[in-house]
Amino acid sequence: MKQYLDLLRHLYENGTDKNDRTGVGTRSVFGYQYRANLADGFPLLTTKKVHLKAIIYELLWFLRGDTNIKFLIDNDVKIWNEWAFADYLKKNNLEKDFPRYSENWNVEFEKFIGSMKSDEQFAKQWGDLGPIYGKQWVKWGTKDGKEINQINLVLDLIKNDPTSRRIIINGWNVGEIETLIRAHHSAPPPCHTLFQFMVINGKLSCQLYQRSADVFLGVPFNLASYALFTMMIAQVSGLEPGEFIHTFGDVHIYRNHFEQVKEQLSRTPKKLPQMKINPDIKDIFGFKFEDFELVDYNPDPPIKAPIAV
Repeated sequence: MKQYLDLLRHLYENGTDKNDRTGVGTRSVFGYQYRANLADGFPLLTTKKVHLKAIIYELLWFLRGDTNIKFLIDNDVKIWNEWAFADYLKKNNLEKDFPRYSENWNVEFEKFIGSMKSDEQFAKQWGDLGPIYGKQWVKWGTKDGKEINQINLVLDLIKNDPTSRRIIINGWNVGEIETLIRAHHSAPPPCHTLFQFMVINGKLSCQLYQRSADVFLGVPFNLASYALFTMMIAQVSGLEPGEFIHTFGDVHIYRNHFEQVKEQLSRTPKKLPQMKINPDIKDIFGFKFEDFELVDYNPDPPIKAPIAV
């Protein structure tokens, strides 16, 4: 979609080069926003192929309240694997023995994923990423030891108080972010930190505030994921989908993605595909992968790039 390419071009041409936590370095801008009207089609990029299977399973993983990548691995979704592997190496003092993407690293990484698949106890010990998205969405911890399901609270407001300005899900649990840091997890505190729904004229819109955004690799996933989530919430609430509004804090391109960015900017967007959702599903926690069908998706070939962990 053109809005995404406009952001990519703006960053590449006008961003400020900075160092960052990962050591890779970025070109970044602070503050940006674009809007996607979901009536225009499903906002999955057509200038490179985006792995929709991973987006759907990750979203279902969040809705399970799950933070262990075992569910993703069992469904052949790899997007969080390196974060868990980085934890494994760090906590076993193996980082120097296995430099990232070296031949030794690749061999050990495959052994790690194999153990995650075959050994339940190993997966339980090394697959958990800490109190990230699923935990905050579905099992937000309170000071008295209870858990709050923010998804259910949002659905109740949409159905019973649709003019509310408090239809919000918050991923930024300050107390548990400190727990995440103290536990030395490699997975960062939630990047998509807060999102708000609004009902206007029978249509449901969603605005996401994303504190940190990897525009080449991450944002295409975030855009499609929250658009799909908005469509799912709209369906179970008896509403039509409206807009997805994507608002950013630090929005950036990693230095080792510059050539890939230039390749993508040379391509011309095509007509957006359509997403069909099983209309029989009325429970937000009842969706399965098979309930989604993407129609008329004809993207350009994928463009590979390394993830910065």
